[in-house]
Amino acid sequence: MKLLRVGTAGAERPALLDADGTLRDLSGIVDEVDGALLADDEALDRVRAAAEAGELPALDATGLRVGPPVGRIGKIVCVGLNYHDHARETGAEPPAEPVLFFKAADTVVGPYDIVLVPRGSAKTDWEVELAVVIGRTARYLESAEEALAHVAGYAVAHDVSEREFQIERGGTWDKGKNCETFNPLGPWLVTADEVPDPQALSLRLWVNGELKQDGTTAEQIFPVAEVVRYISQFMTLYPGDVINTGTPAGVALGLPEPKPFLRAGDVVELEIGGLGRQRQELKNA
Repeated sequence: MKLLRVGTAGAERPALLDADGTLRDLSGIVDEVDGALLADDEALDRVRAAAEAGELPALDATGLRVGPPVGRIGKIVCVGLNYHDHARETGAEPPAEPVLFFKAADTVVGPYDIVLVPRGSAKTDWEVELAVVIGRTARYLESAEEALAHVAGYAVAHDVSEREFQIERGGTWDKGKNCETFNPLGPWLVTADEVPDPQALSLRLWVNGELKQDGTTAEQIFPVAEVVRYISQFMTLYPGDVINTGTPAGVALGLPEPKPFLRAGDVVELEIGGLGRQRQELKNA
């Protein structure tokens, strides 16, 4: 299934995109697309059955905002330097273990919302990423199979980053990762049954129509199953938590000088095969 949330920010309602591309209203069956729903197999079965029976009312998508596909996100765990080609372009050694950092849940916006260039920023960068959404509480998982069984689905994430704040201003990466609007998510949460191999997904990103990133999750240093298993050794993952699994080569940081960092007025578009496409215009904060 392709689950999503539509409506004005803070007042989104649950919806489903059916096999014919028609937007369907889920608000008569479930209150929200969130961790509680993703952990409830019976509720998900009701949604699936209603969709297959053609019982869900259609929504007019004209002018209807698409919000993040998951509400009430608890935490966003991110993996840095998780693609062989991205490590090479930045001159970094591939890490021996996953590099973890956090993004606050309040950085999440819809896939077509405005992205704000922070005040004082000269190095705002793009990163297309596969987002993993957790569907079952995960603690001390022991195998890849067990890890994938705890995944509810997948989505497109844009891990917007400010490189000066991240690298040159001291401390951890958090200052460059948690600026307002720095995590567009969606358009859909595609349930795990529709993604048979998360290591066979194409990722692409364009800036002002120019292709900048063209990669595949096959390049991941630590595949999705290992990322979920590994993180569960250090923290509990709850239904509705999100993991951003890293970005392939082609970010501005890895390009020759003068590096083409983002500015107000730029338009970024990104997609992952089968998971949908995003588009954001940048404006000054």
